[in-house]
Amino acid sequence: MANETGGARAGSPLELTLRGVLLGGIITLLFTAANVYLGLKVGLTFATSIPAAVISMAILRGFKDSTIFENNIVQTVASAAGTLAAIIFVLPGLVMIGWWQGFPYWTTAAITGTGGILGVLFSVPLRRALVIDTPLPYPEGHAAAEVLRVGSQSREGAEESAKGLSVLLWNALVSAGFAILTQTRLVVAEASAWFRAGPGATGISGGLSFALMGVGHLVGISVGMAMFLGLVVGWWALLPMLTAQNPLPGGAEVWALTVFSDNVRFFGAGVIGVAAVWTLLRIAGPVIGGVRSAMAASRARQSGQALAVEEQDLPISIVFIGTLAMLVPIAILLWSVVGAGPLAGSEMLLISGALLFILVIGLLIAAVCGYMAGLIGASNSPVSGIGILSVVAASLMLVGLFGRDQPPGTTDALVAYALIVTGIVFGVATISNDNLQDLKTGQLIGATPWKQQVALVIGVVFGSLVIPPVLDLLNTAFGFAGAANAGPNALPAPQAALISTLAKGVLGGNLNWAMIGWGAVAGAAFIVLDEILGVMGRLRLPPLGVGIGIYLPMSVILPTVIGSVLGFFYDRWASKQRDPEFAERMGVLTATGLIVGESLWGVGFAAIVAASGSDTPLAVVGDDFAGPALIGGTLLFFVLVHGLYRRTRKLVTSD
Repeated sequence: MANETGGARAGSPLELTLRGVLLGGIITLLFTAANVYLGLKVGLTFATSIPAAVISMAILRGFKDSTIFENNIVQTVASAAGTLAAIIFVLPGLVMIGWWQGFPYWTTAAITGTGGILGVLFSVPLRRALVIDTPLPYPEGHAAAEVLRVGSQSREGAEESAKGLSVLLWNALVSAGFAILTQTRLVVAEASAWFRAGPGATGISGGLSFALMGVGHLVGISVGMAMFLGLVVGWWALLPMLTAQNPLPGGAEVWALTVFSDNVRFFGAGVIGVAAVWTLLRIAGPVIGGVRSAMAASRARQSGQALAVEEQDLPISIVFIGTLAMLVPIAILLWSVVGAGPLAGSEMLLISGALLFILVIGLLIAAVCGYMAGLIGASNSPVSGIGILSVVAASLMLVGLFGRDQPPGTTDALVAYALIVTGIVFGVATISNDNLQDLKTGQLIGATPWKQQVALVIGVVFGSLVIPPVLDLLNTAFGFAGAANAGPNALPAPQAALISTLAKGVLGGNLNWAMIGWGAVAGAAFIVLDEILGVMGRLRLPPLGVGIGIYLPMSVILPTVIGSVLGFFYDRWASKQRDPEFAERMGVLTATGLIVGESLWGVGFAAIVAASGSDTPLAVVGDDFAGPALIGGTLLFFVLVHGLYRRTRKLVTSD
């Protein structure tokens, strides 16, 4: 087995194999569907590298010639599920604004796939700066490498892999089972109370969601506390003040939620925007150095010098040619959007401006997202905040080209065009966010970088083919909040709603710039606070985490914060065990199982809704059972959480 020093491998062990690619593709299809549902429901997605590695090891163990490198390829392909699915933070906005009635298959697949492949290509020259020559911790990359190492070892590795798979499956079953109970209405899915706070209004709301608890465990205590700070600022400080200034008819719930959507979220967007710019400034130097290193390695290879397997990226010439080649289908895609309708006649101006925007902004965003993945992990990296910056920049570009005094039909077309361009850039963001995490795993086990990069392109293709029908299914079954076909159980799609609102606001001239501006000021203050905490050696509070805590609903944030605290105490217990690293890995798999079960059930339930034509096809009780459902559901939820973590601890300590 290769070591961490990057020494050359002996022989040519199996790595990029057909069976590995096919297995990774199957896992990608399943986990992509789960992530699409989770992202539309709660605005968060989960990374799939570690569960994919566990599943891969359990299956490929039956082949005598399987290797750690082949398992690494499987998790690399499957990791596209945890990244490309984030495109749902943008594309549902086209339905919300009425431009699309559904999701045209090939258009949706092309937006997703072209951006994703560009993300792979853009991240190749970043590997040296952000993976090799960097102190970034890459928590998920290290965790995935440890999982692969354990699985490649002898009987002990087989036993630990079996325990990990057991935890993943049991937790997924319990998570899915509780989600089914919420659909029967025997237990509630969310507990909330809304009330007046002085002259204003606010509330307390928390989802009884195993998936959110699992997300909280994975993001960790630092991000969890940052999100809690955002919750306090947004819901218990800012919201009471703003509701007091904007009295509305109706109860406290409608009053608070209306002001939250119209004002507080834009404040959070300002925080996220400033935090993302700060990240760009911090990593500009290392990124430039990494590009220079990649070009030097390419010249060394051309001169006949032998490079170690672990240093063999895709040649920089292929990256350059591939990037230019990808601009052709993107241009064709954009031409199909503007070739008819209100924007006809401006094709060359629009397309040339968009291609330049995708190249420049895409490269910057790839660097930011790669840095964030190295800092806090791919699943924790707030790529939705990057999407906010992208859509504002794209909309401002269109304002610069066309101005704001346009007929309503033209403005609607420009908003749709801004969302499509942002969708492509978002594909760059999500894949670069994931690719560098995978490449860190590969570096730690001695894998071949170019084979991983090829594998991720294959994963992008798999993911882009499955996302359109899943989106169509969920749109038919539920609809999206604010869209014409939205039902009572419409999926909130919070980021897509915010991003489409931002595009309309910039192009229509009625964006809530005041709240964004105040959010930017607060974002600068949160940056200063985080830096001071770092100098003092205290718990950091990432400004992007604070921004997310402000602009996502409390029902999402509160259980995520609780999950981060639960994960903190579990990890503290794990650090005292005989094998702390194995104990921590089992905690990660516990959280992952909670996420996967509920998310996969959500996709299945969407199919039931679509087939039955009812929003509540499994309900067995009515609204008069709400009281017992609240009390019983809350008690059952926390009893099950306690039982699942207790089972994990027993498996860790058992021989």
